[in-house]
Amino acid sequence: MSVKKIYLIRHGQTDFNVQGIVQGSGVDSSLNAAGHDQASRFFAAYKHLTFDKVYTSTLQRTQQSVQGFLDLGLPHEAHSSLNEISWGVREGTRITPEEDAEYQGVLHQWEQGETHARLSGGESPDEVAARQRVFIKLMLSRPEEENILVCMHGRAMRVLLCQLLNYSLSCMDAFEHRNLCLYKVHYTGSMFSVRNFLDTTHLS
Repeated sequence: MSVKKIYLIRHGQTDFNVQGIVQGSGVDSSLNAAGHDQASRFFAAYKHLTFDKVYTSTLQRTQQSVQGFLDLGLPHEAHSSLNEISWGVREGTRITPEEDAEYQGVLHQWEQGETHARLSGGESPDEVAARQRVFIKLMLSRPEEENILVCMHGRAMRVLLCQLLNYSLSCMDAFEHRNLCLYKVHYTGSMFSVRNFLDTTHLS
């Protein structure tokens, strides 16, 4: 098969990002003015590409981030398997490592390989990975889609990249992210490889 090219982006900025408020799968926030500008810049940089499909989560901040491509009439599918991790009772609250011992403790557990751990009422990385495998299987079952755009969320993106590249989930923080950053991933039919890592050149 020919190489499948996956343009994997995180959504643009929201007011919650600026305010340091937790957004998980249960917070359906929208882009702020800066986020819409980021989306416009990404569109301007990549509108010349012919995407066979645009995939997003079911949350509006991802769909708003690729609206320029959707306005072109490109095929689009929204999948809950691409939604952000659920942070449980912490969603919608201000949270920092210094102020929240439980959050810091769970991050440490993940780094130690205890990826079954979760915040109260939330999801574990293992559970996020399990639901993402539904999307991965779907994506690989469609070889005719050679160029695809996928817009999702920071923590969920880290989990997905670990799965595609065969890394342990304990390594997920190695995949840094910023609002509207790009990871370009190629799939040859047997393996995935990263061609662009944390690419934000389109925002400058």
